[in-house]
Formats: sequence, C-alpha cells, structure tokens
Amino acid sequence: MADLVQRSVSRRTLLKGGAAVAALGGVSAFLAACGSSSSTPAPSAASAASAAASAAPSSAAAPSAAGSITFGSNYSDPVPQKAFADTMAAFTAKTGIQCTINTVEHNKFQDTINAYLQATPDDCFTWFAGYRMRFFAAQGLATDISDVWQTIGANFSDAFKTASTGNDGKQYFVPLYNYPWVVIYRKSFWQQKGYQIPKTIADFTALGDQMKKDGLIPLAFADKDGWPAMGTFDILNMRLNGYDFHVGLMAGKEKWTDPKVVAVFQEWAKLLPYFDPQPLGLTWQEAAQKLINKQAGMYFLGTFAGQQASDQATHDDLDFFPWPLHGTQYDSEMAIDAPIDGFMVSAKAKNLDGAKAAMEFLGSAEAANTYLATDPNDVAANKNADTSKYNAFQKSSATIIAGANKIAQFLDRDTRPDFAGANGMQGFLQTFLKNPTQDLNKFLSGIQSFYDSLPPQ
Repeated sequence: MADLVQRSVSRRTLLKGGAAVAALGGVSAFLAACGSSSSTPAPSAASAASAAASAAPSSAAAPSAAGSITFGSNYSDPVPQKAFADTMAAFTAKTGIQCTINTVEHNKFQDTINAYLQATPDDCFTWFAGYRMRFFAAQGLATDISDVWQTIGANFSDAFKTASTGNDGKQYFVPLYNYPWVVIYRKSFWQQKGYQIPKTIADFTALGDQMKKDGLIPLAFADKDGWPAMGTFDILNMRLNGYDFHVGLMAGKEKWTDPKVVAVFQEWAKLLPYFDPQPLGLTWQEAAQKLINKQAGMYFLGTFAGQQASDQATHDDLDFFPWPLHGTQYDSEMAIDAPIDGFMVSAKAKNLDGAKAAMEFLGSAEAANTYLATDPNDVAANKNADTSKYNAFQKSSATIIAGANKIAQFLDRDTRPDFAGANGMQGFLQTFLKNPTQDLNKFLSGIQSFYDSLPPQ
C-alpha cells in the first residue's frame, strides 16, 4: 500500500492574508495562547507526555537531547489534537525530552503565523509542505533540518522530499500525512435511496436533481472561514483547464482575466443550485454535520471531514469518490488537491537539539503509526508506516491519490500568502458566492488588479 502514496506532489499551504498577519489584536491573542497549553477534550501534550515518560520502561532509548521543547500547533479540532498529543507523548517516552504543545485555533494560527515566527515562537510548529514552507524558509524564519533528513530520508519518496525542500535546496519540513479532496457520502443512505456514483458532471447534476426531489441539499457547502470554497475553485479549474494552467495561475504566470478563468466561474454558477444555499454562514464542521445527519447527500471536502463522525459506525458508513469529469481534454489527468501536513523548526528555537530530535522522531514510522491510530482520516507520508491497519476510509484515500496523475496542494498553499488571504482570494470568492450573476469580467479584473498591486517577492 505504501507505493500508493508515492505520487508527484506540488505546493500546498493554508495561510490567510497579510492584513490579518498585521492585526495586533490577532497577534496578541496568538502569542497569549502560546503562553500555555490550550484546554480541549484531548489531554494536554505536557501531561500526556509526562505520564508516558514516567510509564516508559527503563529500556527506552536514551535521550538524544536534553531538557524540554515547546510546539506551536494548529491541530485544534479534538481528533487531531488528541492524535498529536499521543504522538508527542510517544516522543517523550522514547527520548525523555518533555514537550509542551501550545494549541491555537486553526484559522487564527494561519492568520497570525508570520508575526508569531518573527516574535517569540515555539521551538517547533505544525505547518504545510511546498510553497508556504519555502516562503518561511526564504524569509529566514525556519531552521534548516537537512541533517535530520540524512537520518529520515529513506522513509520518504523523492516527491515528499521535494515538497519539504526550500528554494536553496535544503530541507525545512518533515511530512506526516496527506489527504485527498473528494466527494463524501453515506453508503447506507445511498443504498436506501438507490443513488449511483456519478462519473461525469452530467451524472452529477442528474443525481442532484433527484436529491432535491427527495428533499435533500445535494451538496453540503460552507465558506464562513473563507478557505473551503478554494477547493471548489481548484477542482473546477483543473477539470476545465488542466493542472498546468492551474499551477501557472497560482504562480502569477497566467492571468485571472483569461477567458479560461471566466469559464470556471460560469460553470460554478451553473452548479450552485446544487450547493447549500447559505454557505457563508456555515463552518466546514457544520456542513459535515448536514451530511452525517442526512440533510445533504454529498460533501466536497478533504477527508478530514471524517473527524465529524463521532461514532465508529457512522465513520464506517462514509465513503467518497473523485469530483466527476467534465468531458474535457484534461479528464485523463484525474487531478486533485491532496495537501501535505507536517512540521518545522522555528529559526528562534531555544532548544535546537531537542527540536531536531522531535523532527527525527516525527519522521519515523512509529510517529506516523501513533498519529493515525487516533486520527484515521489521513494517509501516512512515511512509506514504512503500517498500512495493514488502514481502515476502508484510508485505503480509499490511498487509491484515489494513487489514481491521480496530477496533484495540487490547495489554492492557499499553492500561491503567495498575501494573495490568498481575507483581503485576497478568500474575500473574492465570498463576493462571488454572494452574487454569482455579477459581471465576471469586471470581477476577475478586480482579482488581477489586486494581484498586480502586491509587492514583488
């Protein structure tokens, strides 16, 4: 199964824009939150790590570094937060190095991370592979961990190493997992209704029409937080215009005023009657609950949506398929977003040896196995991870990732942060959703003008 996830990957991140970074109120809240571990249903990493360390057998490996480390984390939802706490508890048990995890709400973490890294950051922090990793490395805000990669490199494919490498050819990132963006549904509900998986967009709209007759929202959808709609734009752009055009657009090599982009929004407007009609008032978690509660027939999101299935029977009832094909020359690409999440060391790490020891552990199969034991909604990046324990959800994820001939990392991980944020694409996409019949040429000219106004990188 490990070979299923060794596919070519591109850039990916999830950071909101420069204006939010500059907001001192948000920065202060972030820094205050980083002063102590957050309170959630998951155990704090410090207490879990201490318990694991005291319970560890005397034969545990000798620590490779002394003292303790702190870890800034955006794993704020209960399932990934506990999974990460369990993982760092295993690190402490193995090394004797104590770890305090300072958890910040996921979106706030993205909003304020630039200022955070320039101020008094933790030793390590959770982050994303590709463009945004390279962005912070190029700014001198992350530590080169190429020496760690000399130890862990054999655990990863060349594609994952490339996604962890900065513009200078050095490594700054340790990948933990990735996950595909797919159309999720409940198997038993579909069997009850006699629904069939749509292969084409015509099949999709026909299914949507039937779901509406059955009193359902065909496609759950939420964009209160600004970023989920980016995934819909990505898939439509890649289906209609191909992966290369999409990546070029994200990099500023293609223009938003191109008729190809107009076609994407025209297609999206045609499909919106099948989407939840009130997306701007919903979080992704609330939209997932509509799927779980059988109010919606489908949901297009990353497989992390499975976290919202709180009981095992419901989780086992979830399945998914790739976004349907649009009958273009790019159908054979089967392009998807499959973001890579992992870890970095800040440039101001107080315990650099301890931080690198943590990176070495997080690059191990043991760490991947520990994390996925609690959060089985993702696929391990480590090719030596134990895939024999993958549930059906993970096996389907690995199969879809393996079947994609082109893999993107997600809009706000594939482009510059000051363009992707609240004053940029997040806001523009919300404006479109409020008024999908507006003059698209004028709308897209506004996006291009905003991009052109940004300072050179």
